[in-house]
Amino acid sequence: VQVVESGGGLVQAGGSLRLSCAVSGISRGIDSIDTMGWFRQDPGNQRELVATISSRGRANYADSVKGRFTISRDNDKKTVDLQMINLKPEETAVYHCNAKIFRFNQGWGDYWGQGTQVTVSS
Repeated sequence: VQVVESGGGLVQAGGSLRLSCAVSGISRGIDSIDTMGWFRQDPGNQRELVATISSRGRANYADSVKGRFTISRDNDKKTVDLQMINLKPEETAVYHCNAKIFRFNQGWGDYWGQGTQVTVSS
């Protein structure tokens, strides 16, 4: 299984970015993806939840991003996106994609991407 993020970069405070994440390497009809989400981590801090979305499209957001970030997914393409607007300097971090995947021969597992850097300048 591979989880690959893209879309990070440098943006000024108040700007926007869209992150994308794609899952590959699972077998259609045998393996399945449940919740997908985005987490972030900056040096010296623990990884924190940004947003998650269930397989049925129910979204959950950290209080700090409500109204500014929107998470969406495409179950057929096995992708999850995070649209971020009005970004703040304190949101500079490495953003990681997470997918909870059931594999027929392994059961449930948490799969993480390597992360994509988001830098918000003041």
